[in-house]
Amino acid sequence: MNKHLIAAVLALPLALSSAFAQEAEGPTVKIRGFGTGALTWTDTNDAEFARPNQAAGAKKSPRTGVDSNLGLQADIGINSWLSFTGQGLVRHDADDNYGAELAWAFAKAKINDQFSVRVGRIGLPAFMISDYRNVGYANTFLRPPVEMYSQVPFNSVDGIDATYQHSFGDTTVTGQLAYGRTSADVAVGLRAKGKDITALNLVAEHGPFTARIGRVDAKITITGSSSLNALIGGLRMAGAGYNLPQLTTMGNELDATDKKASFTSVGLGMDWNNIVAQSEFAKRKTDSYVNDTTSWYLMGGYRIGKVLPYVIHGKLSIDGHPANVIPAGVPALAALRAGASGLPYYGIGQGEQSTTSVGVRWDFHSSMALKAQIDRVQPKIGNGLLINAKPGFHDDVTVGAVALDFVF
Repeated sequence: MNKHLIAAVLALPLALSSAFAQEAEGPTVKIRGFGTGALTWTDTNDAEFARPNQAAGAKKSPRTGVDSNLGLQADIGINSWLSFTGQGLVRHDADDNYGAELAWAFAKAKINDQFSVRVGRIGLPAFMISDYRNVGYANTFLRPPVEMYSQVPFNSVDGIDATYQHSFGDTTVTGQLAYGRTSADVAVGLRAKGKDITALNLVAEHGPFTARIGRVDAKITITGSSSLNALIGGLRMAGAGYNLPQLTTMGNELDATDKKASFTSVGLGMDWNNIVAQSEFAKRKTDSYVNDTTSWYLMGGYRIGKVLPYVIHGKLSIDGHPANVIPAGVPALAALRAGASGLPYYGIGQGEQSTTSVGVRWDFHSSMALKAQIDRVQPKIGNGLLINAKPGFHDDVTVGAVALDFVF
């Protein structure tokens, strides 16, 4: 979306706020914002550490682009039941630039105290912290674990959702159902599209405890990969030439056009007596070349006054590998096996890794927090989720970062 258009959209509520302030009654406008200023570095120049959907990451020289962002949100209340919300976000993107995006833009109708409907661009509820994954101040850790949060490339969906909330004694249950379509750039020239997206999100809150279960189904299409197109063509030709119909079938299955995909996840959270804990577990399945995966993480910390040290361990495992269908030991098929092992989407064939992190958060101000975090990334195959790796790279990598989170 045009960056000047986004700036104009975000500036409009400021003008409305000034105009409405002169009226005794009428719409209300609230402007809020958030951001993170961070430096990130690693102990190697042979590969780069990045967040999902970034084209470049950090190496030995500290870099601001990996973990820094800035967001602005406007909420316009028309009356007791109708409101509008817009949120703009600036961060490093798949073109290796600070790109501006319209993260949210929806109208909300509050039917009653329990039921509401939103129409427009809304957050896709795929994870436990989907709505505030980019708001560093709202999270204990410096960044969401990449092993989990790299598994769905979409942050929002253009469509409609309905939310119902009800209390059962001291337990509040919230149900959300969303439907729509979306797209996202995941690398330079590579774009993922989703249509017929349905998302179900159920959350139960009881005092300091939160439990969540969610499911996202979609038809996905991935475009812009010349290597994928060449691989599919090569498999189909090899299947016919070597009388190996399984290769032809594999070529058809790898074609990522309107293929079914699902993401099922559960999460638990706790903030009780200074003990902070959070965990998620998820399964991704697709009918395309994108691997089926299992991902999880566990975080625990203990609050000491305004200081909160924490530890995280996350892991991503591949449940199926496309290269396994291609017979080994056939020299003429070696190039096809290599191609299937390196398909360009989240390091397909090389995405398995685990990360152990230690960090500390210091809430030195009512709206600011200073964080420091060290990660030990351990790829299982190749470069894991690290990007732009040199040929043959397969090493553990230490990542360091310091960040200032703020809200206003």
